[in-house]
Amino acid sequence: MRLESEMRVFITGAASGIGRATALIFAREGANVVCADINETGVKETAEKVNALGSQALALEIDVTKRAAVNDMVELAANAFGRIDFLFNSAGAALKRSKFLDVDDDLLERTFDLNFKGTWYAMQAVLPHMLKNRFGVIVNVASMAAKRGGPGTSVHYAAAKGAVHSATLGVAREHAKDGIRCLSISPGPIKTPFQASANTTPDIMKRFLDDIPMGRFGEPEEIGELVLFMCSDACNFMTADTVFVNGGGGWR
Repeated sequence: MRLESEMRVFITGAASGIGRATALIFAREGANVVCADINETGVKETAEKVNALGSQALALEIDVTKRAAVNDMVELAANAFGRIDFLFNSAGAALKRSKFLDVDDDLLERTFDLNFKGTWYAMQAVLPHMLKNRFGVIVNVASMAAKRGGPGTSVHYAAAKGAVHSATLGVAREHAKDGIRCLSISPGPIKTPFQASANTTPDIMKRFLDDIPMGRFGEPEEIGELVLFMCSDACNFMTADTVFVNGGGGWR
Protein backbone atom coordinates (compact mmCIF):
# COMPACT_ATOMS: atom_id res chain seq x y z
CA MET A 1 0.00 0.00 0.00
CA ARG A 2 1.43 3.37 -0.94
CA LEU A 3 0.66 6.90 -2.03
CA GLU A 4 2.45 8.53 -4.92
CA SER A 5 4.92 11.22 -3.84
CA GLU A 6 3.62 14.70 -3.03
CA MET A 7 -0.05 13.81 -3.23
CA ARG A 8 -2.57 16.45 -2.16
CA VAL A 9 -5.49 15.71 0.13
CA PHE A 10 -8.33 18.07 1.02
CA ILE A 11 -9.96 17.38 4.40
CA THR A 12 -13.06 19.06 5.79
CA GLY A 13 -13.71 18.88 9.52
CA ALA A 14 -9.95 18.91 10.03
CA ALA A 15 -9.87 20.84 13.31
CA SER A 16 -10.38 17.80 15.54
CA GLY A 17 -11.40 14.16 15.80
CA ILE A 18 -11.38 12.01 12.69
CA GLY A 19 -10.48 14.91 10.39
CA ARG A 20 -7.39 15.88 12.38
CA ALA A 21 -6.27 12.26 12.82
CA THR A 22 -6.59 11.68 9.07
CA ALA A 23 -4.65 14.85 8.26
CA LEU A 24 -1.73 13.69 10.41
CA ILE A 25 -1.79 10.18 8.95
CA PHE A 26 -1.61 11.52 5.38
CA ALA A 27 1.16 13.91 6.42
CA ARG A 28 3.05 10.95 7.87
CA GLU A 29 2.94 9.41 4.41
CA GLY A 30 4.29 12.57 2.76
CA ALA A 31 1.06 14.08 1.45
CA ASN A 32 0.40 17.80 1.46
CA VAL A 33 -2.80 18.57 3.33
CA VAL A 34 -5.49 21.22 2.95
CA CYS A 35 -7.10 21.50 6.38
CA ALA A 36 -10.57 23.04 6.35
CA ASP A 37 -12.92 23.67 9.25
CA ILE A 38 -15.21 26.30 10.72
CA ASN A 39 -13.07 26.19 13.89
CA GLU A 40 -10.25 28.61 13.02
CA THR A 41 -8.12 27.86 16.07
CA GLY A 42 -8.45 24.10 15.73
CA VAL A 43 -7.71 24.01 12.02
CA LYS A 44 -4.59 26.14 12.49
CA GLU A 45 -3.40 23.73 15.19
CA THR A 46 -3.91 20.79 12.82
CA ALA A 47 -1.95 22.57 10.10
CA GLU A 48 0.90 23.23 12.52
CA LYS A 49 1.01 19.54 13.40
CA VAL A 50 1.07 18.61 9.70
CA ASN A 51 3.95 21.02 9.08
CA ALA A 52 5.82 19.58 12.07
CA LEU A 53 5.75 16.19 10.33
CA GLY A 54 7.51 17.67 7.31
CA SER A 55 4.53 18.05 4.98
CA GLN A 56 2.98 21.26 3.74
CA ALA A 57 -0.38 22.35 5.13
CA LEU A 58 -2.90 25.00 4.20
CA ALA A 59 -5.35 26.00 6.95
CA LEU A 60 -8.72 27.34 5.78
CA GLU A 61 -11.54 28.56 7.98
CA ILE A 62 -14.70 27.54 6.13
CA ASP A 63 -18.40 26.92 6.69
CA VAL A 64 -19.15 23.94 4.45
CA THR A 65 -22.87 24.75 4.48
CA LYS A 66 -22.21 27.75 2.21
CA ARG A 67 -21.75 26.73 -1.44
CA ALA A 68 -19.93 29.90 -2.52
CA ALA A 69 -17.50 29.60 0.37
CA VAL A 70 -16.79 25.96 -0.51
CA ASN A 71 -16.15 26.86 -4.15
CA ASP A 72 -13.75 29.63 -3.13
CA MET A 73 -12.01 27.29 -0.70
CA VAL A 74 -11.40 24.64 -3.34
CA GLU A 75 -10.10 27.16 -5.87
CA LEU A 76 -7.71 28.55 -3.27
CA ALA A 77 -6.47 25.05 -2.41
CA ALA A 78 -6.04 24.05 -6.05
CA ASN A 79 -4.10 27.22 -6.80
CA ALA A 80 -1.88 26.75 -3.75
CA PHE A 81 -1.03 23.09 -4.32
CA GLY A 82 -1.55 22.73 -8.07
CA ARG A 83 -4.11 19.95 -7.87
CA ILE A 84 -6.31 17.98 -5.48
CA ASP A 85 -5.89 14.22 -5.53
CA PHE A 86 -8.06 13.18 -2.59
CA LEU A 87 -11.08 14.65 -0.85
CA PHE A 88 -12.10 13.46 2.60
CA ASN A 89 -15.44 14.90 3.70
CA SER A 90 -15.21 14.55 7.46
CA ALA A 91 -17.25 17.60 8.51
CA GLY A 92 -20.49 16.56 10.18
CA ALA A 93 -22.37 16.26 13.46
CA ALA A 94 -25.67 15.07 14.89
CA LEU A 95 -26.07 18.60 16.32
CA LYS A 96 -28.70 17.48 18.81
CA ARG A 97 -30.13 14.15 19.97
CA SER A 98 -33.90 14.13 19.57
CA LYS A 99 -36.87 11.82 19.25
CA PHE A 100 -38.43 11.82 15.79
CA LEU A 101 -41.57 13.80 16.68
CA ASP A 102 -39.47 16.47 18.41
CA VAL A 103 -37.32 17.21 15.35
CA ASP A 104 -38.39 20.65 14.13
CA ASP A 105 -37.68 22.28 10.77
CA ASP A 106 -34.67 24.19 12.08
CA LEU A 107 -32.90 21.08 13.39
CA LEU A 108 -33.76 19.10 10.25
CA GLU A 109 -32.46 21.81 7.93
CA ARG A 110 -29.27 22.41 9.89
CA THR A 111 -28.59 18.67 10.04
CA PHE A 112 -28.94 18.26 6.28
CA ASP A 113 -27.01 21.48 5.58
CA LEU A 114 -23.98 20.27 7.52
CA ASN A 115 -24.00 16.52 6.92
CA PHE A 116 -25.36 16.27 3.39
CA LYS A 117 -25.11 19.61 1.61
CA GLY A 118 -21.60 20.25 2.92
CA THR A 119 -20.48 16.95 1.42
CA TRP A 120 -22.41 17.58 -1.81
CA TYR A 121 -20.94 21.07 -2.27
CA ALA A 122 -17.38 19.84 -1.71
CA MET A 123 -17.77 16.99 -4.20
CA GLN A 124 -19.18 19.31 -6.86
CA ALA A 125 -16.37 21.79 -6.29
CA VAL A 126 -13.52 19.26 -6.33
CA LEU A 127 -14.66 16.93 -9.10
CA PRO A 128 -13.87 19.28 -12.03
CA HIS A 129 -10.26 19.49 -10.83
CA MET A 130 -10.03 15.70 -10.55
CA LEU A 131 -11.59 15.24 -13.97
CA LYS A 132 -8.89 17.39 -15.57
CA ASN A 133 -6.30 14.91 -14.28
CA ARG A 134 -8.52 11.85 -14.78
CA PHE A 135 -7.61 10.82 -11.27
CA GLY A 136 -9.05 11.30 -7.81
CA VAL A 137 -10.49 9.59 -4.78
CA ILE A 138 -13.38 10.96 -2.72
CA VAL A 139 -14.12 9.48 0.69
CA ASN A 140 -17.24 10.62 2.52
CA VAL A 141 -18.28 9.97 6.10
CA ALA A 142 -21.64 8.22 6.25
CA SER A 143 -22.71 6.46 9.45
CA MET A 144 -23.97 3.23 10.96
CA ALA A 145 -27.03 5.34 11.78
CA ALA A 146 -27.99 5.22 8.09
CA LYS A 147 -28.22 1.43 8.35
CA ARG A 148 -30.25 1.26 11.55
CA GLY A 149 -32.23 4.52 11.22
CA GLY A 150 -31.26 6.24 14.47
CA PRO A 151 -34.48 5.38 16.34
CA GLY A 152 -35.12 7.37 19.49
CA THR A 153 -32.17 9.74 19.16
CA SER A 154 -31.16 10.67 15.62
CA VAL A 155 -33.53 9.82 12.75
CA HIS A 156 -32.73 13.25 11.29
CA TYR A 157 -29.00 12.53 11.34
CA ALA A 158 -29.48 9.00 9.96
CA ALA A 159 -31.53 10.39 7.08
CA ALA A 160 -28.83 12.91 6.21
CA LYS A 161 -26.14 10.24 6.30
CA GLY A 162 -28.32 7.97 4.20
CA ALA A 163 -28.35 10.73 1.61
CA VAL A 164 -24.54 10.87 1.79
CA HIS A 165 -24.37 7.13 1.15
CA SER A 166 -26.72 7.36 -1.86
CA ALA A 167 -24.86 10.33 -3.35
CA THR A 168 -21.56 8.50 -2.92
CA LEU A 169 -22.90 5.53 -4.87
CA GLY A 170 -24.22 7.73 -7.67
CA VAL A 171 -21.07 9.83 -8.04
CA ALA A 172 -18.91 6.69 -8.02
CA ARG A 173 -20.87 5.01 -10.78
CA GLU A 174 -21.20 8.15 -12.89
CA HIS A 175 -17.48 8.94 -12.82
CA ALA A 176 -15.82 5.51 -12.62
CA LYS A 177 -14.96 5.75 -16.32
CA ASP A 178 -13.20 9.05 -15.65
CA GLY A 179 -10.61 7.67 -13.25
CA ILE A 180 -12.50 8.86 -10.16
CA ARG A 181 -13.27 6.60 -7.22
CA CYS A 182 -15.86 7.55 -4.61
CA LEU A 183 -16.42 5.68 -1.34
CA SER A 184 -17.88 6.22 2.08
CA ILE A 185 -17.08 5.06 5.59
CA SER A 186 -19.86 4.21 8.04
CA PRO A 187 -18.40 4.40 11.55
CA GLY A 188 -19.99 3.29 14.75
CA PRO A 189 -19.28 5.39 17.87
CA ILE A 190 -15.80 6.94 17.76
CA LYS A 191 -14.05 8.75 20.61
CA THR A 192 -14.24 12.33 19.30
CA PRO A 193 -15.87 15.64 20.35
CA PHE A 194 -18.86 14.54 18.22
CA GLN A 195 -20.79 13.00 21.13
CA ALA A 196 -20.32 16.00 23.42
CA SER A 197 -21.40 18.44 20.70
CA ALA A 198 -24.61 16.44 20.21
CA ASN A 199 -25.31 16.44 23.98
CA THR A 200 -25.26 12.64 24.03
CA THR A 201 -26.35 11.60 27.51
CA PRO A 202 -24.42 9.05 29.62
CA ASP A 203 -27.37 6.66 29.22
CA ILE A 204 -27.18 6.81 25.43
CA MET A 205 -23.40 6.43 25.53
CA LYS A 206 -23.81 3.29 27.67
CA ARG A 207 -26.37 1.91 25.21
CA PHE A 208 -23.93 2.47 22.36
CA LEU A 209 -21.11 0.79 24.26
CA ASP A 210 -23.24 -2.18 25.36
CA ASP A 211 -24.04 -2.84 21.69
CA ILE A 212 -20.39 -3.13 20.65
CA PRO A 213 -19.00 -6.69 20.99
CA MET A 214 -15.44 -5.34 21.18
CA GLY A 215 -16.45 -3.45 24.31
CA ARG A 216 -14.99 -0.09 23.33
CA PHE A 217 -15.48 2.91 21.07
CA GLY A 218 -13.29 3.36 18.01
CA GLU A 219 -10.31 5.69 17.86
CA PRO A 220 -10.10 8.51 15.28
CA GLU A 221 -6.82 7.08 14.01
CA GLU A 222 -8.55 3.81 13.14
CA ILE A 223 -10.77 5.70 10.72
CA GLY A 224 -7.86 7.76 9.39
CA GLU A 225 -5.84 4.66 8.56
CA LEU A 226 -8.82 3.29 6.64
CA VAL A 227 -9.12 6.52 4.64
CA LEU A 228 -5.43 6.24 3.76
CA PHE A 229 -5.93 2.64 2.63
CA MET A 230 -8.95 3.57 0.50
CA CYS A 231 -6.98 6.33 -1.23
CA SER A 232 -3.89 4.19 -1.81
CA ASP A 233 -2.97 2.08 -4.81
CA ALA A 234 -4.08 -1.00 -2.85
CA CYS A 235 -7.72 -0.09 -3.59
CA ASN A 236 -7.73 0.74 -7.29
CA PHE A 237 -10.72 -1.55 -8.01
CA MET A 238 -12.78 -0.35 -5.04
CA THR A 239 -15.52 2.22 -5.57
CA ALA A 240 -19.27 2.77 -5.04
CA ASP A 241 -19.29 1.15 -1.62
CA THR A 242 -19.33 1.95 2.09
CA VAL A 243 -17.14 0.31 4.72
CA PHE A 244 -18.64 -0.32 8.17
CA VAL A 245 -16.23 0.30 11.04
CA ASN A 246 -18.06 -0.44 14.26
CA GLY A 247 -16.40 -3.07 16.46
CA GLY A 248 -19.21 -5.43 15.44
CA GLY A 249 -21.97 -3.23 16.87
CA GLY A 250 -24.60 -0.79 15.72
CA TRP A 251 -26.96 -3.28 14.11
CA ARG A 252 -29.85 -3.00 16.57
